[in-house]
Amino acid sequence: MAVSVPIEEAQVRTNASNYLGRHILAEFFECDSNILNNPKLVEEYMVEAALECGATIVQKCFHLFSPYGVSGVIIISESHLAIHTWPELGYAAVDLFTCGEQCDPKVAYEFLKKAFGSKDTSYSQLNRGILDNKNLSVEHTPFCIKSQY
Repeated sequence: MAVSVPIEEAQVRTNASNYLGRHILAEFFECDSNILNNPKLVEEYMVEAALECGATIVQKCFHLFSPYGVSGVIIISESHLAIHTWPELGYAAVDLFTCGEQCDPKVAYEFLKKAFGSKDTSYSQLNRGILDNKNLSVEHTPFCIKSQY
């Protein structure tokens, strides 16, 4: 069931751009395996990344797998940050999804690159919820790939 929001409130919740949120899909290669297999450190770095990018943390959950690997998510008022690690490969896959202009997911990406000791990284930025500003609605089109590095 669709929820109706008054136009004035909808305008406040969107940003000045033509999309609702930025979603960075990041790949971290050749990371410190000891960090990637430590749920306390992974959580600490993810929390710091959220705060560095201007997010408001709502809740967090992290899990250590056996024999190794960490998965976790931080729910933020602006959306979420999520991670899955493969310490045996020195690899981490990270999603950084933020809405609004106050949060910059690229700041979180740069922070995590250093925190994990990654020797190589890449990311794609997707713009999510493409807006039709003329009709004050979300276009029925897939996300737009903003950039890839």
